[in-house]
Amino acid sequence: MEAFWLSLAVIFVAELGDKSQLMAMTFATRFKPWPVLAGITLATTVVHLVSVGLGGLMGDFLPTTAISIAAGVAFLGFALWTLRGDELTEEEAQKARRTTRSAIIAVTVAFFLAELGDKTMLATITLATQHDWVGTWIGSTVGMVAADALAIAAGILLGRNLPEKVIRYGAAAAFAVFGVILLLEPVLA
Repeated sequence: MEAFWLSLAVIFVAELGDKSQLMAMTFATRFKPWPVLAGITLATTVVHLVSVGLGGLMGDFLPTTAISIAAGVAFLGFALWTLRGDELTEEEAQKARRTTRSAIIAVTVAFFLAELGDKTMLATITLATQHDWVGTWIGSTVGMVAADALAIAAGILLGRNLPEKVIRYGAAAAFAVFGVILLLEPVLA
């Protein structure tokens, strides 16, 4: 249960201000919210299953201290990545609006491709090196879908007037805190 809650919280924070969250808002302007959410859920379920598989394999072969240090450094890197921010180019936004295929297929494919190598995928791999894969998989998937559902709702209610800087700084600070905690774990143990 710990893996579920930790993964849910970490991935929810990781997704705040992420490019895929911007994609969710853009798709919400073109399609009804439920097909967009369904597509996000399908893509996230698959990407995070692959992620926990990779993390589980790495966790079996690497010593715990090395994993904790690598995870701490990774989370500090995620904090910097988040500070840099992600933006959807106008071309990407236009492409999302023009899609004529089924909304679920369009969103699933877009999110699957966008999440490969993204910080949420890397964070899920990192979490799975130290925690139960099932809890990590379900928690990370729920966390990402919840964050993107929030983006869809915000996109519908608020349009494009979201305070991205505040979201970006808050998410970066949370990543930095997780990174420092992970780096201190082997030292304090």
